[in-house]
Amino acid sequence: MKKLMMIAAFMVAAVSANAQFEPGTWSIQPKIGGTMSKVSNMPKLPIGYNVDLDKSVYTGALIGAEFEYQIAQPFSVAAGLNYSMQGCKWSDYKEGKAELKEPRIALGYLNLPIVANVYLFKGFAIKAGVQFGFLTSANLKYELKDENTNVNFDKSIKDNCNKVDIAIPMGISYQVPTIPIYIDGRYNLGLSKIFKDDMGDKNSKNQVFQVTVGYKFAL
Repeated sequence: MKKLMMIAAFMVAAVSANAQFEPGTWSIQPKIGGTMSKVSNMPKLPIGYNVDLDKSVYTGALIGAEFEYQIAQPFSVAAGLNYSMQGCKWSDYKEGKAELKEPRIALGYLNLPIVANVYLFKGFAIKAGVQFGFLTSANLKYELKDENTNVNFDKSIKDNCNKVDIAIPMGISYQVPTIPIYIDGRYNLGLSKIFKDDMGDKNSKNQVFQVTVGYKFAL
């Protein structure tokens, strides 16, 4: 009985996986993953006494879903909605017993990516398109410690940021054999400036690399 159940489960998974590539079909793919981001043209962070902190990589999380329509065997289009944590970060600094930890600008976006997929062979696709992002939060954060102080600074700078972000997503995806689990890697090249003229570099733009894992369901 157990063997029969295992065979049946395998057959369902195989049929589900094959159905993703049938022309004229729709599918939905919930996904979750992580981001590594920077902001272009951001300077080193001056903290006084001729000390400038080097830029670092900001890491965050991403969660969302994507709808896909298979136009033909090798071509499909997809539109998604996700929440992405991104931003920029500088290195930590320590002098004596005083320590500045994780100075960063944390940005939250609700993103709407629209991409075209080209399946070079079964399960492997390259993709590119356009993404519209809507700013949900923007905060300047850091932690300051010494013998007598432990300050967690967190200030909203949302009013100093532009509310819409346009980017070009480019990447690849791969389906795990026999099951409709997809690994997706994308680089989002920002086209819009992040900050208004009264803050930061007016040419600062998002640069985000994201990796997600998703499970595709046929509709």
